[in-house]
Amino acid sequence: MTMKKKKITIALDGFSSTGKSTMAKWLAGQVGYAYVDTGAMYRAVALFCIENQLIDNGVVDEQALQERLADIRITFRPNKEGRSDTYLNGRNVEREIRGMEVSAVVSTVAAIGFVRRDMVRQQQAMGRNKGIVMDGRDIGTVVFPDAEMKVFVTASAEVRAQRRYDELRAKGDTTTTLEEVLQNVTERDRLDTTREESPLRQAPDAVVLDNSHMTIDEQNQWLLNLYKEKTSNR
Repeated sequence: MTMKKKKITIALDGFSSTGKSTMAKWLAGQVGYAYVDTGAMYRAVALFCIENQLIDNGVVDEQALQERLADIRITFRPNKEGRSDTYLNGRNVEREIRGMEVSAVVSTVAAIGFVRRDMVRQQQAMGRNKGIVMDGRDIGTVVFPDAEMKVFVTASAEVRAQRRYDELRAKGDTTTTLEEVLQNVTERDRLDTTREESPLRQAPDAVVLDNSHMTIDEQNQWLLNLYKEKTSNR
């Protein structure tokens, strides 16, 4: 009789534009786990702030946001390609949340304590039964500190900026410059690592993946090998 493998929790943390979401989605599909893009959740909150005039010159009206936090409902639904799209109050916002306008303010919004606490509560509820791959900034340190598999993803700022720039170009953005993207990447790094609430840091038991010079196939195989290692005795 073949024993079914016990499901685990997989946490991928790391810097912006390292490809965490792409690799997390791939791994989830390979092993049959659910996938949650926590970065998309914070981006959706940032978009809500922009659309409801709750942010001015990079400064969030925190009192107004807290009063309206209950109005923000974030869900994920599969699209025709089999990937998950992000919905804000029933509206597909996958394209809007990936733009530079949201990228410029998402780290500021994500640093707000009551926003993080509410998102963490939702994320922990999603992963209560394990069998989940979740990526973000504080998954292995705050959301699931007991995750059986933790990966900390990094790459040089220049490589990450080029990836983000190419992604924007592919989506039809012909106005944003590479210099602007690099400035955004480095500023987000600073905000993510220095914020008081759940700063970005490597969990002591996380395995580092520097994919600066790796192909997508190489990083995917690396992840799959680590997953097999973590589940071999389960």
